Amino acid sequence: MVTKEATPQSTAPGDPVLRPIGFRDIGSAIQAGAMDFTSAPLVSIAVALVYTLGGWLLAALLWVFNMPFLVYPVAMGFALVAPFVAVAFYEVSRSLAAGTPPTVYKAWCAVCDAKNRDIRWMALITSFAFFLWMDMAAMITLSFFGATALDFGQLLNEIATTTHGWIFLVVGHVVGAVIALLVFSISVISIPMLFDRDIDIVTAIRTSVRVVTTSPLPLALWCATIAGAIVASIATGLLLMPFVLPVLGYASWHLYRKAVSPA
Repeated sequence: MVTKEATPQSTAPGDPVLRPIGFRDIGSAIQAGAMDFTSAPLVSIAVALVYTLGGWLLAALLWVFNMPFLVYPVAMGFALVAPFVAVAFYEVSRSLAAGTPPTVYKAWCAVCDAKNRDIRWMALITSFAFFLWMDMAAMITLSFFGATALDFGQLLNEIATTTHGWIFLVVGHVVGAVIALLVFSISVISIPMLFDRDIDIVTAIRTSVRVVTTSPLPLALWCATIAGAIVASIATGLLLMPFVLPVLGYASWHLYRKAVSPA
């Protein structure tokens, strides 16, 4: 029996043409991301350090204002805004592909230029999702533990040693996962596409959702990979973030280039 090879498809006139994504493509994107990192390590780390320092500062502020129970939700919520944060790394990958030396200045110029394009609306959407998650995380924590949540040591003891605490972990992670999957679906392809092309936000979001729905399992693996990498960074006090974040950003760019045919 002869099987037909998968071919690019477009569902509406003007929509970008998609290519099927497999599990090997996820691995190839990560490998390409790692190669970009090794090609421009100093620029990659310098850009990522800005976000890492921002994470430390935010955690310190939460501690000062007696809200340490929000440190973990804030760190996990980073996954919601990570696609937009990766704009600087998209510029580095594009420069490397063009054979021009990437610089921190050009990377940050790309981020600043994004505010003048439709990509700024995606930043607004992901930021709204982040603050929604923070509100829900605070509400869930306080509803489970009340004033106990303000004592970080007692809160950790409750979570680790009681059934009540385990249920809290399950509920919190399920709610966070639902929000993260929704944001991931509309942003994983749309943000690099809006950076790369002159295209409207509706088409970009529709394309991103099409990629996720046509290749759900490989994209679920990619989403889980991002989450796992962020958890690993959190476990090290964000010390891994300057190395993990650039590779994820570069890999996201290469995955977009694989998933969507050139304009």
